[in-house]
Amino acid sequence: MDILDKIKQSREEEERLKWRGTFREYLELVKENPHIAQTAHSRIYNMIKDAGVIERDRKKMYKFFSDEIFGLEDALEKLVEEYFHSAAKRLDVKKRILLLMGPVSGGKSTIVTLLKRGLEKYSYTDAGAVYAIEGCPMHEDPLHLIPPHLRDDFYEEYGIRIEGHLSPLNMMRLEKEYGGRIEDVMVERIFFSEDKRVGIGTFSPSDPKSQDIADLTGSIDFSTIAEYGSESDPRAYRFDGELNKANRGMMEFQEMLKCDEKFLWHLLSLTQEGNFKAGRFALISADELIVAHTNEAEYKSFIANKKNEALQSRMIVMNIPYNLKVSDEERIYEKMIRESDMAHVHIAPHALRTAAIFSVLTRLKEPKKQNIDLVKKMRLYDGEEVEGFKDQDVEELKKEYPDEGMDGIDPRYVINRISSAIIRKDVSSINALDVLRSLKDGLDQHPSISDEDKERYLDFISIARKEYDDIAKKEVQKAFVYSYEESAKTLLNNYLDNVEAYCNKTTMTDPLTGEEMKPDEKLMRSIEEQIGISENAKRAFREEILIRISAYARKGKKFDYNSHERLREAIQQKLFADLKDVVKITTSTKTPDESQLKKINEVIARLIDEHGYNSVSANELLRYVGSLLNR
Repeated sequence: MDILDKIKQSREEEERLKWRGTFREYLELVKENPHIAQTAHSRIYNMIKDAGVIERDRKKMYKFFSDEIFGLEDALEKLVEEYFHSAAKRLDVKKRILLLMGPVSGGKSTIVTLLKRGLEKYSYTDAGAVYAIEGCPMHEDPLHLIPPHLRDDFYEEYGIRIEGHLSPLNMMRLEKEYGGRIEDVMVERIFFSEDKRVGIGTFSPSDPKSQDIADLTGSIDFSTIAEYGSESDPRAYRFDGELNKANRGMMEFQEMLKCDEKFLWHLLSLTQEGNFKAGRFALISADELIVAHTNEAEYKSFIANKKNEALQSRMIVMNIPYNLKVSDEERIYEKMIRESDMAHVHIAPHALRTAAIFSVLTRLKEPKKQNIDLVKKMRLYDGEEVEGFKDQDVEELKKEYPDEGMDGIDPRYVINRISSAIIRKDVSSINALDVLRSLKDGLDQHPSISDEDKERYLDFISIARKEYDDIAKKEVQKAFVYSYEESAKTLLNNYLDNVEAYCNKTTMTDPLTGEEMKPDEKLMRSIEEQIGISENAKRAFREEILIRISAYARKGKKFDYNSHERLREAIQQKLFADLKDVVKITTSTKTPDESQLKKINEVIARLIDEHGYNSVSANELLRYVGSLLNR
């Protein structure tokens, strides 16, 4: 289907969804589907919930955010449950401005954009359908037509509470156009659209001298005063401010704390009472989420001013820190690159991970416990197993610094430096070393990095380099070991025979002499030491292997090289250690002989086919690992 067909199909679908009828007919819809009369906060909460919720380790993850926001599960769970869920239940937080506070490029704007785009799509679904008084510039809730003295009766019959009062314009229209017959007032289905200014508004402050409060609350249309005779006639008023247009949905208040005070006064009444003052009219009811975002420095300056106490008490502040998981940071970079013009550039495997290691280290605070360093903390946060630590330790680490992640290197800086590395290298492929070099060079140009921070960051680049060195060696190790697969299998079988004899306290038979001999402790330890199995832990590890072999045998399965991940890693590392001289010679020889060349080509082919390299990055990796082994 080409794009024009899709446009036509979309237009036809919107026409199909349109609805127009009298208030009497609308009440029939409400009786059938009470959810169409839900509040703005309830609609947003249900939109997030309906997208899907995954519960893992007693934590909730929301699919609504999962494709765009990475590593902020704790912050998002707090945002959804403590704010949106409570507000959806009409608890007091509904009367608060939602203020997202966090460092630059931390995801605040992305969260708000997701909510706005999500509401637009949700209003086209049955669950998110929104109805309004036809022709109302504020898309007013039709239930406001029910007179206040009959609302208790309405609640008894429909089970729906009505908040807010009919606007001055619709009150006049009710009398003049419908003769007071509420049941005849026309109602229509509306679809949220920021572009069309329906249910979604955005306010951005500009020069206080030139910005008018009318941008928020609308203004008098002086061209109509002659026709209607008075400025207090609601027909002479343009209800086109952001607070008017965002009614029934949400309004993003960009850089709210930089606004002139007069712009914030209207929010006091809107948040607490659900109404605001405009022109020479009674208070105008509005049902909308007010969401703002700011950084920590601006917020501290804001709360330091005693004049702001009233507004501060009407805010719910949600911290949106930087992500602290290396794997999720890597996903952030992948997403940013996908959305950029760099998508065609080959970025070698682990280049983004190396950058992510550096970024996360800059955001972590030194652990207070004696037996853990920053690298171990980083690994624990990323869900890796670290010997001697449990999940409970991770939770304790997080409690040490509630504000952790509120400073450090931001993702945009990393992407900018990756761009710089691509331009500087002028090839279609970059690797981890190119990225680290560019990150290091960029520290001098970063305006907000102090000399003290720069020293720390240079140390983190060195740590990231060491981490990459280990990754690079393991990558080449796997590719080489695959070429010596028979050797790996032989070594594994030899180890398993010795483990079985050791655990069963039996002897082994020498295949050449036929003599009885003890299990080869030296061989077993040479393998176990590769993955840090201590002398005290060797028996438990060997018994674990034997239990795994028995479990496989009961199921009629063969225990092989891939049956135990840690043992496989140990065998690989042992074989690689034995092959180190071969690898050194093969990778560093400028004029390799035929057998060496064949081995190099096999390894490069495996790196390309199995590990995601291209020919340039695979050759660079081999040369680099060769230089590491020759040091």
